Parts: sequence; C-alpha cells; structure tokens
Amino acid sequence: MAVLAARRRPLDVPGVHAPDPPAIRRTLRAQIARLEGQLAALMADDALPAASSPREGPRLLSVAELERRCDALAARLSEARARAAARAGRENDARRRLEAMLEAPERHRFERVSLAELAHPGCGVYAVGPRLGLIGMLAGWWEIRLSSGCPLAGAARQSVVG
Repeated sequence: MAVLAARRRPLDVPGVHAPDPPAIRRTLRAQIARLEGQLAALMADDALPAASSPREGPRLLSVAELERRCDALAARLSEARARAAARAGRENDARRRLEAMLEAPERHRFERVSLAELAHPGCGVYAVGPRLGLIGMLAGWWEIRLSSGCPLAGAARQSVVG
C-alpha cells in the first residue's frame, strides 16, 4: 500500500479533478474573442494600428500560447482604453473652451477651436475676432465665426476639373 501512495500524483487524490485541457482552451478562446471584440470596437472609433500576428497556418494552440495571446490582448485593450480616455478628455476640454467662447467672446479674444479638436468632420475653425476690424476691436465688439472649411480642398478640386 505504501508503494501505491508514494506513486500517486497530487492530482490523483480522490475528490480532486484534473483540469480538462479542452475546457481550458474553450474558456481562453472565449476570453480572446471577447477581448478582440472590445478592441475592434475601440479601433473602429479611433485610428489605432491593428497588430497583426504572424500566421503559420492552421494549428492547435497550446494552453500556454492561448494564455500569452489573451494577456497580450488584455494589455493592448488597456492601452487602447487609455488612449480613448485621453482623446475624450481633450475633446471635452475643447467643447468647454468653445462654450466659454460663445458665452463671452470678449474674454477669449483671438482664441480658436478647430472642428478636429471637437471630433467633428471637416477642417473648419471657430475663431473669436473683432467685428468690423480695428473699429470693432477698439469698441469691444467681438464675435465668433466658423470658417468655411478646407481652402486647399476646393483649390485641388478646381485644378482637377479645369
């Protein structure tokens, strides 16, 4: 009997079940799919570079390789979330600046907020300037104007047509 007890591995203890590698693989693949979905959603919102993994053809990944891939995806997702949060913070700052400019243009003389800072399409700029030039500046008449957009895009279009 003592010989049999000495040969027992820790996982051969009655009542303790050995981990099932196919079940572990399924769990890790489900985690990887969830992480890839979350990362894809962030990459669609932001122009994040997609990391390509080398393809060696179809093969069964070991549990260790699946864990490494899951850890790498979790790290990339964390980094992408941090970049998205920083971008959202910059957009909120620009939105607050624009609101302050709209409330009191005379306190924000010559300040500019671009549409890109606000995450809007186009290349227009909200700018505070004097109404009627020098006379408006001396009289304290300030206004906000939104530029019409990209001047170079119209010039390029005209050169192609003409």
